[in-house]
Parts: sequence; C-alpha cells; structure tokens
Amino acid sequence: MIPIKPIESEIADHLDHSEPSRVAMSYLKPGALNLAALPPLSLYVHIPWCVRKCPYCDFNSHEAGGEIPEEEYLAALRADLEISLPMIWGRKLHTIFIGGGTPSLLSAGGLDRLLSDIRTLMPFDPSVEVTMEANPGTFESDKFRSYRESGINRLSIGIQSFNPLHLQALGRIHDGDEARRAVDIAHAHFDNFNLDLMYALPSQTLEEARKDVQTAIYCAPPHLSLYHLTMEPNTVFAKYPPSLPDDDTSADMQDMITEVTSAAGYAHYEVSAYAQPTRKARHNLNYWQFGDYLGIGAGAHSKLSFPHRVIRQARYKQPKSYLEHMRQGNAVQEEIEVARDELAFEFMLNAMRLTDGVEANLFAERTGLALNRIETALNEAERRGLLYRDYKTLKPTMLGQRFLNDLQQLFLPDAN
Repeated sequence: MIPIKPIESEIADHLDHSEPSRVAMSYLKPGALNLAALPPLSLYVHIPWCVRKCPYCDFNSHEAGGEIPEEEYLAALRADLEISLPMIWGRKLHTIFIGGGTPSLLSAGGLDRLLSDIRTLMPFDPSVEVTMEANPGTFESDKFRSYRESGINRLSIGIQSFNPLHLQALGRIHDGDEARRAVDIAHAHFDNFNLDLMYALPSQTLEEARKDVQTAIYCAPPHLSLYHLTMEPNTVFAKYPPSLPDDDTSADMQDMITEVTSAAGYAHYEVSAYAQPTRKARHNLNYWQFGDYLGIGAGAHSKLSFPHRVIRQARYKQPKSYLEHMRQGNAVQEEIEVARDELAFEFMLNAMRLTDGVEANLFAERTGLALNRIETALNEAERRGLLYRDYKTLKPTMLGQRFLNDLQQLFLPDAN
C-alpha cells in the first residue's frame, strides 16, 4: 500500500471534471471516511468481441461479425486510461487483467501496442501479474509466443468442458482436441495459467463431471476455476432452459470437486478457485480483499478509493456507444459514491468468498470504518455458526461456505 495524498491534492486532481464543486463538497459532509492508506490498484481492460455468443453468457460480449475495429479501439483504450490518470496519480499497477469477450482475437501487434501504451502511462509493480483471457478456438502457437514476449505472464483459458457433447450444448466454438492443444501451447509459453471449467451442465452426470475435472488436473494447470452453470437473465438459456442436474446431483458434484482437487494438491482458496502453492490469482484476490481497480473499455467497471470516499464507475456498454463517447472525451456513463452502509456490506460480500477469510484489521483499512460498525451482524453470524472470528481473523466456517448467501445477507444495510 502507498500513503495517500493530502485531501487538497485529491480535489485538485478532479478540477478538470464537470462538477468540481460537487466533488469538493463531498469531502466536507459530516461523517466522511478516513482511509489511512490506499489499497493496491489493479487494471481491468475489456475487449468486448467474441466469435460467437454462448447461450449461457451474460457478460458484455458481442459477436464480431467480421474484423474487429482494432486500431480505433486500442486508441480509445489509451485515451480512456489517459483521462483516468488524475484519479490514480502516484499509484502503480499490481495486476492487469485483459478480459472479454475474447481478448485473444487481438492481433499480436495489437496486444503489444496495448501493453506498451499502459507501460507508457503507468508504473508497474516489479512483480506485476498480467493475465489475458483466451478461447481455445483462437489459439495459435506463434501468436501466443508473441503475447508472452509482449508481457503477458498468465493466461486464463476458457475450456468449460472436455466433453464434445457438453461443449456443443454450451455453444462453444472449440472441441475437446482443441482444448488439449490450447493447454499444450500454454505449457510451451507460460509457466502460469488458469483453466476455466463449468459443472452442472445440461444433462451432465456426476461421472462426466468427474472426468472433466480429472482431465483438467491431468493437464497440470497451476490454477483451476470451477463454476456452477447458472441461468442468468437475458441469455438464451434463460429463455429456453435446458435440462440441468437437480440440486442433489449438483451438490454431489461440488463435493467431488473438493475431494479430487484436494487430493491433487490444489488449495480451495475461494468459492470457485483452486490453486497450486503460490499460484493464487493475485488479480482476483485484490477484488476479494476489497482492493481498487480501474476498468477501461466498453462496459468496464471501476472501484476507486480516495482519502474520504470510495467511488464506482461504469463505462458505456455497447462498443459503438463506447467509441462514440470516447471520441467526445469521456466514456463514463455512471459514477456514484458508495454509501457508508454499503461499504461495510460490499467488503463482507467480497471477503467472505475467501475460505481463509481476511485479517480483521483489513475491514478498517479498506472501508475507513470501525469494525464495531458491523458488530451486531458479526455476532449473529457467529451465533448461527456461519462465521469464525478472533482478534485477528474474520472467516466463513464450513457451514458459512456452504450457505454463503445467508452469511453475506446478514451484512446488508437494512439487516443491521
């Protein structure tokens, strides 16, 4: 963490924005926060295009339908970061995540330009983690060698399944053989990568799920992400629901995953994340520990801390709209200050996803609030057997991990 700047410096940094008087007055209201230091800063870069929209996907992704406007979009990303610099002066990047969509649709030259622009504008932590999402259907060995030379040091590969029938049901553009080839290419050029898998897929049996997990472990990825398929609103699956495993079968799959990954030496450190020693995803950990992140690109979200407030931003979601607003000089569609009561809830919403929880003093460090502000909710969580705490730790119990929503809801503002 770095020391924060004086309040006067932060206000001055915002004077080029549209409502400087409103910004300045937000520091004068009673009960303002008092952050002693700013949390680590991450950068998220959104590439919104994909080859084909998957029927379960509710992310901000759009079918490319031909060549993507790479040059224009990269120029917009650089301008987006430049415009955001006054809010993050003096801070260095600890992690970068390039997500989508399918970022591996970028050309090798385009990716090199993107990282070069970021380096030009911002200092990096010496051990910066730079992750890029990739779809197995877009893997080319030479291209990914170039990505590595440009500075990508971690991949996140969207396998989802090795079973061709399940891949077809999920609308993926790759097959099992392409998934294995992608893993081989990743091993050839990267010593750190993640495999994304999903379970509780349409008509999937427990044994089919087990085979997927065992196949993934056989591929020896340093990190695994295993997600339960959910029916998200405004997706094809929500409109035309497939036949899914029942709750008991899904629970059996979760138990199987815990057993198989543990036996293979993977630590289950977050709800959906499993890692070999020293291979936890630092970018994601920063989210769960309520760190800061600047998001640039279409639909990207930001959470940024200042000495006496925390703000959230959202950029225009549609790629065309984002590019149009960037040409006008600002793609931020919405900016809000997070209310004090919401800060407490948001911290616990994230922190309780970690199986080992967080240090108790991190609550005050990241929210500017005293821990006793949520004393009633903490006591109730302990009474229900959902939370363990002592003078140094806040962590979900095994019961709390299984009933995570119940634990998190105790910290809602209207629940206290």
